[in-house]
Amino acid sequence: MTIALAGCGTGGSDAPTARTQTAPRPVRGPALCGRLRATVTGRVDTDAATELSGLVRSRVQPGVLWTHNDSGDSARVFAISTTGHLRAELSVPGAENIDWEDIAIGRATGGGWALFLADIGDNAEARPEIVVYSAPEPRLGQGSAATRATTAPAQRFALRYPDGPHDAETLLVDPSTGALVIVTKDFNGTARVYTAPRRAPGASTTLGRRVTMSLGPGEAITAGDVSADGRTVALRSYDRAYVFQRHGGDSLARTLAHRPCVAGADLIGEGQGEGLALAQDGRAFSTVPEGRHPELRRYAPAG
Repeated sequence: MTIALAGCGTGGSDAPTARTQTAPRPVRGPALCGRLRATVTGRVDTDAATELSGLVRSRVQPGVLWTHNDSGDSARVFAISTTGHLRAELSVPGAENIDWEDIAIGRATGGGWALFLADIGDNAEARPEIVVYSAPEPRLGQGSAATRATTAPAQRFALRYPDGPHDAETLLVDPSTGALVIVTKDFNGTARVYTAPRRAPGASTTLGRRVTMSLGPGEAITAGDVSADGRTVALRSYDRAYVFQRHGGDSLARTLAHRPCVAGADLIGEGQGEGLALAQDGRAFSTVPEGRHPELRRYAPAG
């Protein structure tokens, strides 16, 4: 299924619409599609965070954001506050950082919540296999001093594309089914959506190709997230965020085939932005760009 994106909605002439083969009717966008106010909430205060490339909000630990560096770093994650203060630095045993590009949260195999780390970057489009690692979300202490520790050993989910290697920087985890969704990064203005059911770690799984989105010249998807209630999905590029509203029992892939809107905020001034974390209710989102001591921003309706 191919989706063409054209102008409509609250975002002006650059706001996308999606047309599928069944030509769905336009839907009213969620709160994020109106005018948003950007607030700098702080700067990441650890020198170890040099090239952050993923961001997600804890489901059960208020004010905690999880993030990680891009390729070239060890297998580790950072827990930071919404003001950028480092709460913890944790190595992830059993994992390898070839090119980590995103982080998501989903249900852990034995209950509770888990961090999902997407080793899916492939600038040369040469990797025959990509990997998603999963480890239970660590519980943080109450002190203000940053801790250094390890997570539980990671589970390894090996994935293959059905049509050859792709570069990708976006991982979504369905909060209801645990399905994995990967959105590719293509500078030709398209993005492909691939899915895999939640399965036991180990043997390689072939992804299913579900949707192709036509974004417009120069647009490339660099991050995404699903709200805790599963009703809002956001994908970002370097300059904007596309917001999708999930309906009924739709899968994430089907949701990405619906008509999105463009969030009412210009993200280009952040720098090279490759992280986006939705609020629990999907009515706001936080971002962080690459670079040393990057600024954390929160975008919420201006009204």
